[in-house]
Amino acid sequence: MGIDQRRWRWWNAVVFIVMVRGTVTVAGSDSHEKHEQVVSRIAFGSCSNQSAPQPIWDAVVDFRPQIFIWLGDNIYGDFKRPFKVFGRERTIGPWKNVPRFVPSSEQEMRAKYEKAKSSPGYARLHQNAKVIGTWDDHDYGLNDAGKEFQGKITNQKLLLDFLDEPQDSPRRKQAGVYASYTYGPVGRDIKIVLLDTRYHRDPVGSDGTILGNSQWLWLEKELKGQPTALTIIGSSIQVISNLSATIHPLFAMESWGRFPKERDRLFKLIADSKRAGVFFISGDVHFGEITRYDCAVGYPLYDVTSSGVTQSVEEVVPPFLRSFVRFVAWLTPSTMRVKGQNCRYKSCIYGQPNFGTIEIDWDSHPVTLKFKVRDKESITVTGVNVSLKELQSSNSETFNRVKAGQDNEKHCTLEVSLPWFVRYRLAILFCCTLIVFLVAFLVLVYSCFRLFRLEGCKRKHD
Repeated sequence: MGIDQRRWRWWNAVVFIVMVRGTVTVAGSDSHEKHEQVVSRIAFGSCSNQSAPQPIWDAVVDFRPQIFIWLGDNIYGDFKRPFKVFGRERTIGPWKNVPRFVPSSEQEMRAKYEKAKSSPGYARLHQNAKVIGTWDDHDYGLNDAGKEFQGKITNQKLLLDFLDEPQDSPRRKQAGVYASYTYGPVGRDIKIVLLDTRYHRDPVGSDGTILGNSQWLWLEKELKGQPTALTIIGSSIQVISNLSATIHPLFAMESWGRFPKERDRLFKLIADSKRAGVFFISGDVHFGEITRYDCAVGYPLYDVTSSGVTQSVEEVVPPFLRSFVRFVAWLTPSTMRVKGQNCRYKSCIYGQPNFGTIEIDWDSHPVTLKFKVRDKESITVTGVNVSLKELQSSNSETFNRVKAGQDNEKHCTLEVSLPWFVRYRLAILFCCTLIVFLVAFLVLVYSCFRLFRLEGCKRKHD
C-alpha cells in the first residue's frame, strides 16, 4: 500500500471521527433540550396594580410553581385624564370619544415596571420560577386599545425588559409580543402559546381581526407543528365566555366572543390541527372563573380565567355591597361557566384577588389535570379536575356523550343564542327595579303634596 493511499485512508478516518463526534454532540444537545425537567406546577395571573398592596405573592410562592405566566395588565401604565365635557377628547356625555386615557411617558412606564419588579413577593417568585408573559391594555398603554395606539412599539420594549427577554430574542424584532415555549420530555411535554390580542386588533364591534395576518400564520405553524402532550394557549382576554352578550347594555367587556369570526377561526384552527390536550388561560375581567365549550373541537375546550392579583370587582365596592355583587353574578346568565361543589360562591365567580394554578399528575393513569383559581391564602375558590384522556378527540367520552345527547347541553349553547328574556334578564331586572323606585318616589312626592295641600286647606278653614 502506498504512502499516499495510507494518508488518504488516515484522513478519511479522521474526518469520519470528527463527523461522529459532531453528530453525538448535536444529538446530545437535542437530547438535553428534549429532556428538560418535567413541569407539573404552573401558576398564572393578571391585573396587578404596582401601587396597590400585593399580599397574594406569598401564596403564589408557597404554591411552588415551576412557571409563572403573566396574562396582561402586569402593571397599570396609563392614567386617567380629568373629565372633560367639551373639547376634542371628551370623556363624558353621550358623544364621548377616545382617548379616555392617556398613556404614561416612557420614563413613567419604566418606573412603574421597576416598582412592580421590586415588590418583595414578586422578587421571591422570580428567584424560584421561570416567568413568561404577554400584555393587555393597561400595560399596552391605553385602555381597551388596539392597533391604533401609537405608543405600542416603545411599550413592547419596556414589557420585554420587564420579562427579562434576551436582547437578541425574536420577540424584540417582531410586531407584537406573541411567543411560544416548550417544556419537558416527549410524552410529558407542554407547549405554552402566548397570544398578543392588542398589537393588531381592530376596533371592538367591527368583527375584524384580533391577531392580524402575521400572527395567524405563526399560530397555525405552532399548532400544526410537533405534537405535545399539552398545549396551553394564553390570551389576555377571555376566549370561551362572552358575558357582554348577557350584561349588555349595562356593562361591556372585551372578549373573543365580541369578534365571533375570529373566535370561530381559532376553534377551526385547533380542530384542523388535530392537536389534543389544548386549553386556554385568560385574564382581564377582574374576577376568576372556569368556563368550557364542548362543541368547538372534538373534545371540551376549557378556559381558566384568573383576574386579578390586586384588581377585583369586589375591591371597588364597599364591603356591605359585596353580597349584592355576588347576587348579581349569580343572576347573570352563563352557559359556559363550570359549576360544582368546588366553588366558594353559588355563582362560581370569585370577585376578590386571586391567581390561577395548573397541576399535572403525570404518574396517574390517565394523566390528571387540576385547574384551580385560588384566593390570597391559596385556598381553592373554584376548580375542576380533568383527565388528559378527555382532551383527546378520539377518546373523549365527554364529547361522545354530548353528541349522543346524554350530557348537559348548556356548554354547547353560546350566550348570544339564549332566548332574549333570559339573555337580558339582568337588564330587565335593573329596569324594573328602576321603575319601581321611580314609581315609589312619585307616590311619595304625590303623597307629600296632598298632605301639604290638606294642611293648607285646614289652616285656611280654621
